[in-house]
Amino acid sequence: MEHFLSVVKQYANFNGRARRQEFWMYVLFYFIFAVVLSIVTGLIGLGFLVNIYSLALLVPSLSVGARRLHDTGKSGWWQLIGLIPLIGIIVLIVFWAQDSTPGENQYGPNPKGQ
Repeated sequence: MEHFLSVVKQYANFNGRARRQEFWMYVLFYFIFAVVLSIVTGLIGLGFLVNIYSLALLVPSLSVGARRLHDTGKSGWWQLIGLIPLIGIIVLIVFWAQDSTPGENQYGPNPKGQ
């Protein structure tokens, strides 16, 4: 939960680097909240709330994705490859799952402290 809140607090920060743990914990809590919200809104008949939730977290999701790509030494613009059906998201998942580049890179110091 701490990582989810830290990403939301850095709402539009596309600079720097994000560790794998921060990124994947954000993704986990994002989906948990989306599923719970879907179930609750399905019961009360307000399905549009899930769309509002997704739209509200669009910018933080893009920013943490860009920072995660920065951590692997890639530009945040690589997220656009996700627009290619099926292959694009597979490539993005591989990039997001890669380990950090050791030491400092062009996007800043290693958040692991190495």
